[in-house]
Amino acid sequence: MSEHTIRAFDADLGELSRMVAEMGGLAEKEIADSIMALARRDVDLAQKVIALDPTVDALQRTIEEKVILTIARRQPMAVDLRDIVGSLRVSNDLERIGDLAKNIAKRVSALDDDVQLAKVLRGVEHMSELVLSQIKDVLDSYARRDVDKALAVWRGDEEIDAVNNSLFRELLTYMMEDPRNISLCIHLLFCAKNIERMGDHATNIAETVYYIVEGRPLADERPKGDNTASATVAFPA
Repeated sequence: MSEHTIRAFDADLGELSRMVAEMGGLAEKEIADSIMALARRDVDLAQKVIALDPTVDALQRTIEEKVILTIARRQPMAVDLRDIVGSLRVSNDLERIGDLAKNIAKRVSALDDDVQLAKVLRGVEHMSELVLSQIKDVLDSYARRDVDKALAVWRGDEEIDAVNNSLFRELLTYMMEDPRNISLCIHLLFCAKNIERMGDHATNIAETVYYIVEGRPLADERPKGDNTASATVAFPA
């Protein structure tokens, strides 16, 4: 390629990285604000999270268009092609993370102001802190192409699953002890599950970083500790 073409290609790659970083920052804000809105039952803040999501979606579509155009124009190969495809994969995961945060925000208006399950809410907040840390680390690993940091995130998903399982059992206990808790606990169960899914998307990004750098997918089976999907719930008649 000519020097001009190389510079233009580098500019394309730089623009993709910038947009992914912007998406990452917005997704992190959506998570933090949705959990704060949940903890405080702040409907106004929840609405701001919901209103921000179309911006994240628009960025994802822009990245997708840029990826298609760059591949068509530059016909990249090897690591360059993996970089471009990787940016698309990461943006897809960030868009889904934003959707999950929006789902949490939508539940805030359904919560009673007199929430008695403060301990469980603290558990949800703790789980979200773990996920935010994972997302920050994995986005840093993507920016730096740091495989070791990406693998640390990939292995850390099990801790988030363990917290989710603990919350699941605790909420089931509250529901069985008092049927009046059922509505609130179901909302919190869905919130916890949304947070757990965010962690899954963080591990997806970690796998993408590994693929970009190493040129092959991770061969190991992903650590997984979530068994809530197979649980059955018996409510009082």
